[in-house]
Amino acid sequence: MDAGRGPARSGAGALTVAVRVRPGASRARVGGRFDGPHGPALVIAVHPPAADGRATEAARRALAEALGLRPAAVTLRTGAASRDKLFLVDGADSEVGARLCQLRDGPVR
Repeated sequence: MDAGRGPARSGAGALTVAVRVRPGASRARVGGRFDGPHGPALVIAVHPPAADGRATEAARRALAEALGLRPAAVTLRTGAASRDKLFLVDGADSEVGARLCQLRDGPVR
């Protein structure tokens, strides 16, 4: 991700999205910003604990749902054993990029 800007383009219709996963949350939530090792990251809180990849899978599905995409369009690129992850989002258009920025940074003022 570009520091302070939107998600990084990874090819035709694909975005790389930095995510900070917060496992063990009382309820799932997608939104907020965390300045992590991959730059500004979208925060995703999930209910499953960080064991056996359950939190990662829940985060992948939550990201797809928040973007209005099918779960198969979102794949893990790096960070299987870390809270800081990079997901690849296929089939992303400008609306998906704008939605990601809004979820991460809040509404444009």
